[in-house]
Amino acid sequence: MVRLKDRYINEVRLPLAQELGLSNLLAVPRMVKIVVSMGVGKAIQEKKRMEAAVAALALITGQKPVVCKAKKSVSNFKVREGYEIGCKVTLRGARMYEFLDRLINIAVPRMRDFRGLSVASFDGFGNYSMGIPDQTIFPEIDIDKVEFQQGMNITIVTTARSDEHCRRLLAELGMPFRRTQEASQN
Repeated sequence: MVRLKDRYINEVRLPLAQELGLSNLLAVPRMVKIVVSMGVGKAIQEKKRMEAAVAALALITGQKPVVCKAKKSVSNFKVREGYEIGCKVTLRGARMYEFLDRLINIAVPRMRDFRGLSVASFDGFGNYSMGIPDQTIFPEIDIDKVEFQQGMNITIVTTARSDEHCRRLLAELGMPFRRTQEASQN
């Protein structure tokens, strides 16, 4: 079994149910999927950028990315309908837990000037999104072979019904959130 999933089942689920006042273990918030996406707007001028982004995302997630195309033409951005402008991967099950484990324990601490993840990035429905400015924080990426610096967005979708329940779940799984000023004053 995956290390983080095993930790959730054996160490996190029961105490979290008691803390949130839930009598049914199936009502405890859990992760559903993680969506990792890269917007590659400069791929319109250079086709190599899209190929590099797809290769990097495949290395990082261990799954083949889907190339996303523009739905509408926008003349200000010089984008026409059907242009390839990004790629994404949806992770579920064991790959989702493995990716989150690597993200929390290896990649995020390697971010430059890291002082914790923002607690303001919840969407109001129990999901968390974060942006990463550079793909080289992942150990799978060889820094010497990177031609284009590319950022990515990571969205963690949970069954939590509120931001606070989602924050508690992710904090129990080890997500390094930034301490708020109120908590540091007490």
